[in-house]
Amino acid sequence: MPDPSEHAPAAAPGQQPPPRAQVLIVEDEPDHADAMAEALRKPGHVCTIAGSVAGALDELRHGTFDVIITDLRMPSSGGAEGVAADGADAGMVVLRAARRLQPHAECVMVTAHGDVPTARSAFKDGVYDFIEKPLDLAVFRTLINRAAEHVLLRHEAASAGAPDLAQHDGFEGIVAASEPMRRILRTVRTVAQSTLPVLVTGQSGTGKELIAQAVHRLSPRAKGRFVALNCAAETESLLEDQLFGHIRGAFTGAEKDREGVFEYASGGTLFLDEIGDMPLKMQAKLLRVLETGRVVRVGSNDERQTDARLVSATNKDLPAMIARGEFREDLFFRIKGAQVHLPPLSDRRQDVPRIVLHALARVGTRLLPGRPTPAISDAALMRLTSYHWPGNVRQLLNVVQNMVVTAAGDSPDPASVIRLDVRHIPDDVHTTDDPARAELPDDHPHAAGGSLAGTPLELIEKRAIRETLLLTAGNREQAARLLGIGERTLYRKLKEYGLR
Repeated sequence: MPDPSEHAPAAAPGQQPPPRAQVLIVEDEPDHADAMAEALRKPGHVCTIAGSVAGALDELRHGTFDVIITDLRMPSSGGAEGVAADGADAGMVVLRAARRLQPHAECVMVTAHGDVPTARSAFKDGVYDFIEKPLDLAVFRTLINRAAEHVLLRHEAASAGAPDLAQHDGFEGIVAASEPMRRILRTVRTVAQSTLPVLVTGQSGTGKELIAQAVHRLSPRAKGRFVALNCAAETESLLEDQLFGHIRGAFTGAEKDREGVFEYASGGTLFLDEIGDMPLKMQAKLLRVLETGRVVRVGSNDERQTDARLVSATNKDLPAMIARGEFREDLFFRIKGAQVHLPPLSDRRQDVPRIVLHALARVGTRLLPGRPTPAISDAALMRLTSYHWPGNVRQLLNVVQNMVVTAAGDSPDPASVIRLDVRHIPDDVHTTDDPARAELPDDHPHAAGGSLAGTPLELIEKRAIRETLLLTAGNREQAARLLGIGERTLYRKLKEYGLR
């Protein structure tokens, strides 16, 4: 087989080449199979051809494929796995075998015009898409490129070894496709090896506790305990008891000695969440423990040694609180041995598709055990990516869970793939972040919200094109497909609007 790199054209500036995929083509007509393979080898895909159902089943058992293309109708293949005598169900046999033997692959059905209703019914069996004969090879290549991209995203989200998730590298649950998050994880890896206290800052819902857990797992203390305490969830007296413990008889109800979290986490990591909400009196006591490494239980005079590494987190502006006398400056410098700041999700939207796919794999397994991993349409993924997410990752995960539950009602068949689409997105996500308004002048009556009635269409269109190109990292072919227009139309509008 020729080296695919010989056929792969260089990507245009600003574009990302489609991922190279292992493709299985199941087609009994050699000329058609060769034409499809040649069209796909140009962008670098590696193609394997099977001329019969039996040959396809053999490849599926012994090979590994990202995309499987099968004709719906083929001549009889000796009754292999229930193929009808006239071969009318041959493609469905391949599809069902692919679902069982290659569950991570996407399947594309090739049909004649009269078979379109049958092909549509194949969606419940997990077919990614279908295309009619005679093939437009450019459209065919675009469809397969899109399927390959979808497989790549799913692999990155679900694979334990995916570089963006680093599931077995101390960063379980953290999706880091964007460069800002990659830099943060590199910092965490370095900081974890030291004994410095760590301060994690960022808005609510950005994943501060996940970072604290990663610091612990990557540190020499990984075999010790990781203990978390929310400083905003307790009254001052209860917080002191939680932190330092008490002795028997220290107060009504103290029937026996109890160690606090500083002692309990000794040899491991103590995570103090919402430390900006800690009362000033408690801040002074915490500072003394950090300076001496010893705690005094409530009701006792004896000091006890502790060796817990401190990781703190807050969504508050501690320097501003210091200026107002609400937070101790000396404590701030003590807990800020190293600082990790998590950006809001709106500043790292490149992570959204991978977070969504990662969440689908986990939510689907938890809420719908035994069912295939839910899928999501490109349009829905684009809409979620363009939203500003004031609640950050926590809000996004809640929305994905809500969408899965809603979409499950549309697919009662327990063997079918649940498919999330735009209609499953909650209304508040649809309406509160209209991208068109960012193009409007400040004095426009709809700049701050409300109806778009009367807004020039070119303003809406211009922003939609810009946002879509941003989402696709400048890939014009993919952007045109998401916008529902031809590439030539997109090129013309880019020139018309002065966009690059």
